[in-house]
Amino acid sequence: MIHPATTDIRVFFDADVIFAGCASPRDYGASLVLLRMAEITLIKAVTSRQVIDEVERNLLEKIPTAMPAFQMIINRCLTVVDNPNLTEVNAYHGCADVKDLPILVCARRENCALLTTNNIKHFQPGIPGLTVLTPGDLILKVRYLLNGLSTL
Repeated sequence: MIHPATTDIRVFFDADVIFAGCASPRDYGASLVLLRMAEITLIKAVTSRQVIDEVERNLLEKIPTAMPAFQMIINRCLTVVDNPNLTEVNAYHGCADVKDLPILVCARRENCALLTTNNIKHFQPGIPGLTVLTPGDLILKVRYLLNGLSTL
């Protein structure tokens, strides 16, 4: 659980959230807002090399014009970490969909208390201490945590 006095809100970003942020036609889509929160350091955005490769592949295939935004997001907003090794992944067998298990394991390894994705069911039953939220729900959570910092 994150305590409101915590200043390092570590959030692991799944590929669909980064993709949506890069391709967002609106300035206020939840995925893009979260990436902007990371850019101004309200949250610490973490992702893995696997996620970056997936987003890049999908953008090149579907929306190549979004590649400059993607590169800017990587440079300004995201900490990209190595993928977990097979031993790390096998230790959590059954905690998520096979394809998404490395992402869940990486989030745990990087001490992220939160993981944001639009595919919550793929990350079930999950790992204790790691909360999986949609981008919209995560914005509400961050708002709540920030309100807890207020002394006014």
